[in-house]
Amino acid sequence: MNVSDAAVARIAASIGEPARARMLYCLMDGHARTGTELAIVAGVSPSTASVHLSRLKGQRLVKVLAQGKHRYYSLEGVSVANALEALSVVAGGSRDKFVPNTPNRLRAARTCYDHMAGAVAVSLHDRFHELGWICASPAGDTAYDLSKEGAKALTTLGIDLEAMQNLRRRFAFACIDWSERRPHIGGALGAALLNVALKRRWVTQDLNSRALNVTRAGVREMRSRFQAGCVTGRYEPAR
Repeated sequence: MNVSDAAVARIAASIGEPARARMLYCLMDGHARTGTELAIVAGVSPSTASVHLSRLKGQRLVKVLAQGKHRYYSLEGVSVANALEALSVVAGGSRDKFVPNTPNRLRAARTCYDHMAGAVAVSLHDRFHELGWICASPAGDTAYDLSKEGAKALTTLGIDLEAMQNLRRRFAFACIDWSERRPHIGGALGAALLNVALKRRWVTQDLNSRALNVTRAGVREMRSRFQAGCVTGRYEPAR
């Protein structure tokens, strides 16, 4: 057996254990999950799940993002998803989709510390990627840099990028959204985007909760400026 064969055998053995397979296929929908959630999915104890996840990480099948006291796991990349999809075709069957149970008023849009979270924020994150405005930074796995096109577009919104980059905080990073389990934009850039949205009344903030109300004008403006056709929300008439 050559080196390549041995590597394939190790990866196959990692996927082949039923609990680990359930964890991997649970992550196929692109939503990150905690070790506790994956333990429930796999039907094992949290300690056993930790061992399984360590092995999957060692074989570069999953990656982990530490955020506060939580550790979120997701597939390492598209190649892993493609391999699992191919195995599904061979095995047959289908998988259930991730269904968030967050209240609708919080799931649509809310604050996450000083930046925007929820379905709208995740949609904007995805659209900024599609437009090539943000890209992975050499500073770290979750850090983002702005492209020239992105810098130009955000400057037109009145965002002072030079001042932001001089702040003693992270410029931009992928912050896992706890309702969508996919990234939105955190850091100084995320805070600046929320400030713009509030100032221009694209969103308004509840007085007694973290919920943000997306105005009709906000939906119109975000779709027009960012071509983000999937931006929706709990509408409030613009004033």
